[in-house]
Amino acid sequence: MFTGIIETVGKVIDIIPKGSNRSFWIESSLSFSFTIDQSVSHDGICLTVEEIRGNQHKITAIDETLKKTSLESWAKGSMVNIERSLVMNGRLDGHLVQGHIDTTGTCINIKEKKGSWEYEFQFHKKFAALVIEKGSICINGISLTVFDVKKKSFKVAIIPYTFEYTNMKEIKNGDRVNLEFDMIGKYLIRRLSLIEK
Repeated sequence: MFTGIIETVGKVIDIIPKGSNRSFWIESSLSFSFTIDQSVSHDGICLTVEEIRGNQHKITAIDETLKKTSLESWAKGSMVNIERSLVMNGRLDGHLVQGHIDTTGTCINIKEKKGSWEYEFQFHKKFAALVIEKGSICINGISLTVFDVKKKSFKVAIIPYTFEYTNMKEIKNGDRVNLEFDMIGKYLIRRLSLIEK
């Protein structure tokens, strides 16, 4: 379980294909502190640490993960948002995030707003009920608040701190991002669908 508060940004330094899977070596300021078998959020995707070498760690994504996330677009030099799992004895600064990506979205507009940035993302309309005005969403592992919600799109505002210390500044129009919708909303939608049956 995560909170969507990014701790550091890592860099992909090597990619190793293994059958239908793909392993990644990531360099980051936190890698040395990880342990083997630890769950760590990488751009919002919960992945297991397999090896550690100094300030680098290795993760592997299976074919299913590659197909359903933006991992396929990672290349050497890609910047990755990293967050360790939630410790259940402190404040929850973001919102509850599982690290299980629901779908990907596409950046369709970026506006600089004199000190902040406004991003617009498009997503499949079948997820429309899970996005509410002023609700929470996780984009590439970042807990954000949505506004200007439409059937297939929403906007988020990015403050200077988030822009500087995450990979939001790397996102361009047309780029895919990982989306995880609010867990409470997903449970409510599921419950309502069972009542209707």
